[in-house]
Amino acid sequence: MLKGFFNVPVPQNEPVLSFAPNSPERKALKAALAEARSKQIEVPMYIGGKQVKSDTRLPLTPPHDHQHVLGYYYKSDASHVTQAIEAALAAKPQWENMAWEQRAAIFLKAADLLATKYRAKANAATMLAQSKSAYQAEIDSACELIDFLRFNVAYMTQIYAQQPISSAGIWNRVEYRPLEGFVFALTPFNFTAIAGNLPTSAAMMGNVVVWKPSEAQIYSAHFLMELFREAGLPDGVINLVYPEGSVAGKVIFEHPDFAGIHFTGSTGVFQQIWQTIGQNINRYKSYPRIVGETGGKDFVLAHHSADAKALATALVRGAFEYQGQKCSAASRAYVPDNLWPEVKEYMLADLATIKMGGVEDFSNFVNAVINEKSFDKIVSYIENARQNPQVEVVAGGKYDKSKGYFVEPTVLLSKDPRSTTMCEEIFGPVLTIHVYPQNEFEQALTLVDTTSPYALTGSIFSQDRYAVEQATTALRHSSGNFYINDKPTGAVVGQQPFGGSRASGTNDKAGSVLNLLRWVSPRAIKETFNPPTDYRYPFLAEE
Repeated sequence: MLKGFFNVPVPQNEPVLSFAPNSPERKALKAALAEARSKQIEVPMYIGGKQVKSDTRLPLTPPHDHQHVLGYYYKSDASHVTQAIEAALAAKPQWENMAWEQRAAIFLKAADLLATKYRAKANAATMLAQSKSAYQAEIDSACELIDFLRFNVAYMTQIYAQQPISSAGIWNRVEYRPLEGFVFALTPFNFTAIAGNLPTSAAMMGNVVVWKPSEAQIYSAHFLMELFREAGLPDGVINLVYPEGSVAGKVIFEHPDFAGIHFTGSTGVFQQIWQTIGQNINRYKSYPRIVGETGGKDFVLAHHSADAKALATALVRGAFEYQGQKCSAASRAYVPDNLWPEVKEYMLADLATIKMGGVEDFSNFVNAVINEKSFDKIVSYIENARQNPQVEVVAGGKYDKSKGYFVEPTVLLSKDPRSTTMCEEIFGPVLTIHVYPQNEFEQALTLVDTTSPYALTGSIFSQDRYAVEQATTALRHSSGNFYINDKPTGAVVGQQPFGGSRASGTNDKAGSVLNLLRWVSPRAIKETFNPPTDYRYPFLAEE
């Protein structure tokens, strides 16, 4: 076995490619899109290194062109989940005993493969399966996942390097063991990077994983699994299955070796999972780690001193990039009455130039929402808002699902600061704005803090530093990621560790050392070189 204290490459954020006309990356991506659309692939499960198929085969279709079939995946049942757990536990002894630098090399190689050979393929898959624009796919399935892999390797070494002091005659050390059992990674549709990070961050620390992606992300997950396997990930370390959530939960949460869950999804599902784990707590060998990010009702608050143009741009980008389907998307805004006329004018001018359509046309800023269920939910919010005399549809409000699930960027103006769309997470391209009297900034702060149960992201726009300080203090617990004069989206690994509290999750900060700490169980080891041979202490001696 090699001996040495190894330094890993210093991570740097992966540069975002521009995809400008005639650029090499644009040509490569266009070719990858054409190739993916030209064929139908089969997507098997991956259990213990084997490609597994079931009797049930279901189609995978682009949200912006739901009649086109990209391929078919094989539905998992309870027996496949059990097989995945058994495969993970069989792989565990050898994986957790592998030298850490060997594990690190696998994920560093995966990052390099994704930055080169797999870049266009991963971006094209995310664009087609999740209806992301070229730029949104690039910052997600390429750059952010590359960053997760590289930075997490560096964070892993920082954890291992954290060691206690030792007194004379004693050597104290801490071993950072993987958890005892397997980790369940339950990943969302909206970010391929999250789908890749949730299983790999746990695996990197020596854990074995059962991974269930969202149905809408299975197509992209398949290519990630190919990437990990080419990078040298051993069989059984990460097992990819596609069951219904209830089917997976029934098997996993009753298994004695369940050691933790890494989750991104809805608050309701996460709370149900937490409750189930609590009810089954006496079944487990150890207390499971519960790590979850569960969405938000993210805010933008403007002070009367804010720059109107910067605010309008942040609202358009923050609310409507990727159709508002980001956990961090701007969903509610509070604008003072002195700025609103100018902000409205800027926003309407921008929205008039925005094109909506399929991802293959790179000039489309807005694409489709993820599926019919989401489309119907978003439409119901818009139609209910139309019936509310306190709410005005300022822009958008139209929709069509004949070819794809398209919803126009919609701006609502609510006189009631606690109307439904100011409070509830919509997860679509709908922004609700409340205009408040410019001299009631303090009351607006209270509204921001108390209107929503979520606390994921938020931002303050102000050119008055006292107002910035006041908001930063008053909204301390209103968001886990707080932005000053910027939109509340776009957290970068290594720069803005991501996560929120309250109904937004456990705030374990993906993209930081804090998250990786959840996937280890430290063991303190004390070694005494010259142990005592007499039980008597000096204080016991007679005068």
